[in-house]
Amino acid sequence: MKRRISLLILAFSAAAALAGQPVASGDAVVALAGNGFVTSADAGSTEVINNNGLANWTSANTVTSIWFRMAAAGNATLSLDAGLTGSKTSNIRVTANGTPFDITLTKGRTKTYAVGTINVPAAGYVRVDLQGISKSGSYFGDVAALRVNTTTALNYANDSANYYWSRRGPSVHLGYTVPANTEYFYNEVTVPTGEDKIGSYFMANGFNGGYFGIQVNSPTERRVLFSIWDADNGAKTTLVRKGPNVVDNSFGGEGTGGQSYLLYNWMAGQTYRFITRVVPDGAGGTNFSAWFYAPETNAWRFIATWKRPATTTYHAGVYSFLENFIDTNGHLGRSVQFNNQWARSTGGSWTELVTARFTGDATAANAQRMDYAGGLQNGSFYLRNGGFFNPNVPINQNFTRPATGQAPAVDVSTLP
Repeated sequence: MKRRISLLILAFSAAAALAGQPVASGDAVVALAGNGFVTSADAGSTEVINNNGLANWTSANTVTSIWFRMAAAGNATLSLDAGLTGSKTSNIRVTANGTPFDITLTKGRTKTYAVGTINVPAAGYVRVDLQGISKSGSYFGDVAALRVNTTTALNYANDSANYYWSRRGPSVHLGYTVPANTEYFYNEVTVPTGEDKIGSYFMANGFNGGYFGIQVNSPTERRVLFSIWDADNGAKTTLVRKGPNVVDNSFGGEGTGGQSYLLYNWMAGQTYRFITRVVPDGAGGTNFSAWFYAPETNAWRFIATWKRPATTTYHAGVYSFLENFIDTNGHLGRSVQFNNQWARSTGGSWTELVTARFTGDATAANAQRMDYAGGLQNGSFYLRNGGFFNPNVPINQNFTRPATGQAPAVDVSTLP
């Protein structure tokens, strides 16, 4: 989505800015529409999180989880806003930070049910699980919100206009400053084992006008994705050429521009290499090209060249990012390592890039979600998001990695 292109944090409304402030003492209403996830369910389960909260709750095996973040240790008294139809009564278990509370819902419209008080020993996210025990009819109930009464400041998603984005989780970026007239940008990407959750995009080479990286699209499909936007004046980006087995299409619901991808079963734990080339075509446009190196085949793969009209540029606004693009998977954690970034000038000189600026999108900046981190880890840059982990790493700061001194072992003139 175009909201993830820029390294600048996207602007948000005054209402959203107000919503992002920590909630002080009192009864905080943590809506499931923005803070709840079905975290465990059998195949064919009916439970969903919609604009009203948890609905279609029929299975005792389904677990729905809600998260909120406390700014410090303290006590929190919990209650549920819930209603019940399809049953006269139901018994449910509310487990908060490992402490179980059993409550009974009765048939009728939504009302507030007392749950109990927990002691939270340290600042950070608190997880609350809902699971059915028994019911007299078809449904366990509909749950709109978790209420938290505490003297400790809280953070949770409370900007209802952007619940979709808060459920996706915070997108985080690393920005690199490249020399003028940078024609080629090189990056190496490693997704640690177990961090390749469905819905993840590990974007290696981003720049003004597009981006290039790897995705997990489904349990059986992974992609190497290269996308270029249409020109700022609306002129259409066009495909110049593409590599073998590469699919090309327009963005469709994602925006305007050109998109190309290679179905490739890349693996977590392996290091993959990425090169992009940005060069004016001499006729008022710019050609954007991408190559992907897979260690499994020991060869560079050409993805595509797209021509962006009304654009004259070399590499600018260069960055990497990590995001989740499936909102129902926003409770899952993911991370990625980036290393050995280099820029090659039009004159053929390679320059190593050892400093990156860590930033986040509006979901992070507005404190709708605070499960994000980035910076330096084991000598490499890294990004992390999702999973409601503690603690986070503040955005808008620079990190410098150790130089490798190892320029890319690639002759760009021989790239396919």
